[in-house]
Amino acid sequence: MCRHLAYLGPEVPLGRVLSEPEHSLVRQSWEPRRQRYGTVNADGFGVGWYAPDDPVPARYRRAGPVWGDLGFADLARVVRSGAVLAAVRDATAAGADGEAAAAPFADGPWLFSHNGAVRDWPGAAAPLAAALPAGELLRLAARTDSAFIWALVLRRLRAGDDLGTALAEPVRELAVASPASRLNLLLTDGVTISATAWGDSLWHLSDAAAGRTVVASEPYDDDAAWCEVPDRTLLTATRTRVVLTALKETVPEEGVL
Repeated sequence: MCRHLAYLGPEVPLGRVLSEPEHSLVRQSWEPRRQRYGTVNADGFGVGWYAPDDPVPARYRRAGPVWGDLGFADLARVVRSGAVLAAVRDATAAGADGEAAAAPFADGPWLFSHNGAVRDWPGAAAPLAAALPAGELLRLAARTDSAFIWALVLRRLRAGDDLGTALAEPVRELAVASPASRLNLLLTDGVTISATAWGDSLWHLSDAAAGRTVVASEPYDDDAAWCEVPDRTLLTATRTRVVLTALKETVPEEGVL
């Protein structure tokens, strides 16, 4: 249903993370190895990145497949960043939202992506939608389940929740409102990454000595240091530390890796 990736670490060209690895996110747009639902991610893509001394990220998004976008190839070659979030999209249903439906969604310092689907969308989400102010619903970036989840997350971020809480609580709410939904969420502010594994694959690669952490739907190479995140888990990471919290527990139990 999508593949996504977030990177924190030394400043590198975007292509070093997104297109150069043997099983890169770009390759996953046509040949994912661990995607449980869908086969080709050709319904749009996007990348967001942070420049030094600027907390507001830039974005490049398109409605078509990443492999046919020459502008992205040039951008990935020359733009450098130490904090990146990118995604390739397999649409749940046909729609006319174009690149507005492509992750990452953004507001202020935050970048967000959703891999999965809300089951029985949009009806199942009606109780949660009713709790949102009308203005927030009218400002949805697209008419998709991912854009709606972003509205739920963004409301919590604006209220002061940390990144992990802003993801975990909407996942729990959606899991009650729409059981069997797939809710792999990915969020960063350029300093921290938070992600949920809920119904699809999620992995992380961490090198504390190098100050580098990658969180991705699937490994982009065959490095043995990649670790799979258990289902129903919240991941929170910096450049040097990864914390996993079981979402199914009433009182979370943390393990530091």
